[in-house]
Amino acid sequence: MTLVVHAQGNPTAQAQFIRSEVRSLWPEATVNFRTFEEVFSRSMADRRFNLTLFAVFAGTALSLAVLGIYGVLSYSVAQRTQEIGVRMAIGASPRDILGMVLRHGGKLTALGAALGVAGAWAVSRYIATMLYGVRATDAASYVAVSLLLMGVALVAAAIPAMRAARTDPMEALRYE
Repeated sequence: MTLVVHAQGNPTAQAQFIRSEVRSLWPEATVNFRTFEEVFSRSMADRRFNLTLFAVFAGTALSLAVLGIYGVLSYSVAQRTQEIGVRMAIGASPRDILGMVLRHGGKLTALGAALGVAGAWAVSRYIATMLYGVRATDAASYVAVSLLLMGVALVAAAIPAMRAARTDPMEALRYE
């Protein structure tokens, strides 16, 4: 049997009084006292764990995406060192080189964002039960998250782009 008592003030301080009253009416009763906050917290434990787990996985995925984009663009810039040197030798400015590498990173990021949105849309009905206050197909959420991830990816692309823009044309032409 469960008994719910509404108490004024601190319910923990009144626990002893409530126990004694229940035992006076039913001596063999076992009285376990819990506040509403404890009951509510226990009922939310599974959901809290799942959301924490999702947050950890999301953070890991974001980190891997940033490192992946950085790695791919760094490798791409290293492979194009001679081309970049030739471009700079014939008059391309560091700004042009920076733009070229950032455009390449932007294309990869846009492709990844499009595939990610398509994948998220496909699995949205499976995660709908875990969302509160947001529909699983909320377009504003998809746009906001895509823009955030694209911004983070372009920041990751900026490092190899700046390194490429500082390339000395004569060193690049002698590369390999």
